[in-house]
Amino acid sequence: MKEQKPRPALRDTREDDNVLLDADEDRWEWRRKIRADPRKHRIYRIVVGFVGTLLILLAGATGWLPGPGGIPLALLGLAVLASEFEWAQRLLHQVHEQLHRGRVWMQRQPRWVSWGSGVLTVAFIGLAIWTTLVVFGYPSWTPDVVGNYLDLVPGVDPGG
Repeated sequence: MKEQKPRPALRDTREDDNVLLDADEDRWEWRRKIRADPRKHRIYRIVVGFVGTLLILLAGATGWLPGPGGIPLALLGLAVLASEFEWAQRLLHQVHEQLHRGRVWMQRQPRWVSWGSGVLTVAFIGLAIWTTLVVFGYPSWTPDVVGNYLDLVPGVDPGG
């Protein structure tokens, strides 16, 4: 097993305590202009807050679906919110740190552990998809080519 050098903790390299970028630090011209005008910036923050919250709510609504569910939507919503809100940026930073720690931990494990967890993950997702197809069937708008293969899967019938 190869030795991993520890990665330094993620740090903000800016000099002030404000986590968000100031208007003059923003790399996008269009956003610099919005942040320069307090009225436009207030409206922009409301829109960003609405879009980020909507994505997180959609994540909750799709979380029960097979596959990754709402995790990508939740992270995307948090990233959108983090573009304008310091609390969201701090939370996103904590999530990033936890994912990094998990990845480093997994890299330190024997190969059979990482492969085994991958196989178990794929098996769990497959079981979730199969269970959903058994309970609900597959939709009538499913292409015939896919439906013919799904008919071969034990317990799966056309839905509605």
